[in-house]
Amino acid sequence: MSQNSLDFDTIIVGAGPAGLTAGMYAGRGMLKAIILESKVPGGELLNTEKIEDYPGFESILGRDLAQKMAAHAVKFGTSIVQETVIGIHRQQDGNFEVKTEEGTVFRAPTVILTAGGTPTKLGVPGEMEYAGRGVSYCAVCDGAFFKGDTVAVVGGGDAAVEEADYLTRYAAKVYLIHRRDEFRASRILQERLFANPKIEVIWNTKVEELVGDASGLKHLVLEDTVTGARSELPAQGCFIFIGFRPNSALIQEHFAHDAGGYIITDDRMMTSIPGLFAAGDLRVQLTRQITTAVGDATTAAIAVEKYLAERRSRVGV
Repeated sequence: MSQNSLDFDTIIVGAGPAGLTAGMYAGRGMLKAIILESKVPGGELLNTEKIEDYPGFESILGRDLAQKMAAHAVKFGTSIVQETVIGIHRQQDGNFEVKTEEGTVFRAPTVILTAGGTPTKLGVPGEMEYAGRGVSYCAVCDGAFFKGDTVAVVGGGDAAVEEADYLTRYAAKVYLIHRRDEFRASRILQERLFANPKIEVIWNTKVEELVGDASGLKHLVLEDTVTGARSELPAQGCFIFIGFRPNSALIQEHFAHDAGGYIITDDRMMTSIPGLFAAGDLRVQLTRQITTAVGDATTAAIAVEKYLAERRSRVGV
């Protein structure tokens, strides 16, 4: 693809809810904006069958919400280009170069990074087949779909222990499966977990397969890590919390971040690199929801407008 990169006021990397919202607001602000996305626009929305926690939609399919968001951004003039970003670098002149796997180099004085993150997968048979149909990586997003059901949680860190406790407000029974004989989670979270009568811990066990039918997940195939014995655990849901990696490594210079690699921003969503903004799941924050991603992106896009205006008055560009 051939683009005159100097025509862009901002480059948005990632077309999940944050990126599409940033694109919509950038377009409304009359900025020349482009969204770069390696796949079909929508991000994690495309891995969610049904959404019931986004204001204004009591229930909407994830793919339908993604299409509506993308169409809204395009309506206001923002382009969406399917190319895979491999690096973001700030030049000496203050402009950014955004390079893609396809060989294109885009340049703009600002970048809004909304590339999200990647939940660590179990990598077992059935995981991808039942994603959104029993397999989930977000208890807050999907817990309400399992009222009265039996669900399994996989993991042993803070996220797994905390989300297992959270899921008991919906599920009748929660099994927490951990491959070792002790948790990595903080002591206070463990105490809360052990005090919850709805939770049963299955120690020294790993998931070997997720099995279901056309209606969704039906049971997990488990293996004892000590004896090697196999068993089946009936469950309608499996929540996997074995890690999450923010896609912040695209930034090719030092930036402020926490121990997990999540980007630290100010109240305008600007990172420690002037002109580089971040919004959504890869930013340090309390919770990662569609609504928080949209809020982050709204702030970031409006802040970009102000940053560009200040830059023009300062350097006359």
